[in-house]
Amino acid sequence: MKSIAISGSVRQNVGKRDAKELRYEGNIPAVLYGGKEQTHLAVSAADLKSVLYTADVVFVELEIDGKKTRAIVQDTQFHPLTDLVTHVDFLELFDDKQVSVNIPIKLTGDSPGVKMGGKLVQKLRSLRVKALPNDLPQEIEVPMESLEVGKSYRVGQVSLENAKVLNNADDTIVSVVMSRALRQAEQEAAKAAKGGKK
Repeated sequence: MKSIAISGSVRQNVGKRDAKELRYEGNIPAVLYGGKEQTHLAVSAADLKSVLYTADVVFVELEIDGKKTRAIVQDTQFHPLTDLVTHVDFLELFDDKQVSVNIPIKLTGDSPGVKMGGKLVQKLRSLRVKALPNDLPQEIEVPMESLEVGKSYRVGQVSLENAKVLNNADDTIVSVVMSRALRQAEQEAAKAAKGGKK
């Protein structure tokens, strides 16, 4: 799992006016929880970019006033109009305490159904996984080699070592459906076959 170091400073005043001032200075109000006590802090908006704008799950090495803590981003709030980050929640990580994290799905290999003209439909882009921090996978690989037209790969088929998938086992991750062109070709082939029998 990737780690990114970010430094933050404890906020003395916690309020809307203070938060507005922080954002004006290029900082984002944040909270760190999960440990003995909550810490309200401010982190640089520029530092957060490499953590928030990536499909990867990253551990954050937070340094707050000289003290280092390992955490993950649990929640991010964005401004409804500008899409700028307005607040971040960090969850403190402990080696012996399980956490739930959304892990991205990576499709691997080629689907025979797609090669035949079927259409690939990916319903899920990530799965909610519960595990100890050091057992969290960077990504979940879903093999495509067995996906014929009309077949799908479900959550229940995913097996992870030392980690549990929390999504519904019956949920479809990816499927190959018949495309319009393939359906048309099959109908024309069937018509031609009927015509040839006369």
